[in-house]
Amino acid sequence: MTNPLRPTILRFDSLPSTNTEAARQAAAGAAEGLCVVAREQTAGRGRREREWVSPRDAGLYFSVILRPRLAAPRWPLVTLMAAVAVRDALMEACGLCADIKWSNDLLARGRKVCGILAEAVETKLGRACVLGVGVNLSDRAFPAELLDRATSVEAETGARTDADALLAALARHIARRYEQLHEPGGAEAMLRDWSAASTYAEGKRVRVALGEEMIEGTTRGLEPDGALRVELDGGEIRIVRAGDVTALRQMMNAE
Repeated sequence: MTNPLRPTILRFDSLPSTNTEAARQAAAGAAEGLCVVAREQTAGRGRREREWVSPRDAGLYFSVILRPRLAAPRWPLVTLMAAVAVRDALMEACGLCADIKWSNDLLARGRKVCGILAEAVETKLGRACVLGVGVNLSDRAFPAELLDRATSVEAETGARTDADALLAALARHIARRYEQLHEPGGAEAMLRDWSAASTYAEGKRVRVALGEEMIEGTTRGLEPDGALRVELDGGEIRIVRAGDVTALRQMMNAE
């Protein structure tokens, strides 16, 4: 039996970054399950230190401290687990069925509604994972110039989001999926659930930015550690463990 995750919510009016505060708390010995929530972030960030715009009450800005009991090569599965949990929470609390883009974005009609950022932190209790989740509750959560690439729960559902209900669902589903991940066969079950929830898992035409290299191909499922398999046009399979994935529109042949 695994010890169940017991989320404890710590609320702030404003923070530079919920991930930074959660990392500070983790380094000071905070228990697994501590959740940091802020009404706004003044220096929010996404992957690769990109800015994450976080206006007051326009989004759900949330980070939780995890101390995974997984072998180091399997830690990337935590990000995939989180994406499935957020999808569950959006469906339960908002009635929104989101797609998962490998590995850390949730989409609605092809536009980003949520981002996830997992960061490893060394602490006196051992290595921890700070898992950050940013959900666009309304279109105020992002600049107008991103309207073609971003969306919000309110825009997709036509209803104002109950942030507290979504937060409660998010904490509950992360706890459930995280516990599942640690059960015998849990990693394999989670990979199956992720693949069933994502149009990017199999047969999606994508372009992947790998630093200076750019590749194009078709997705062919996940590796046991959550890496994405991409089949290049020549038949070679490339294993992607870090990179920016973009869907390519299928070109229709004109008759």
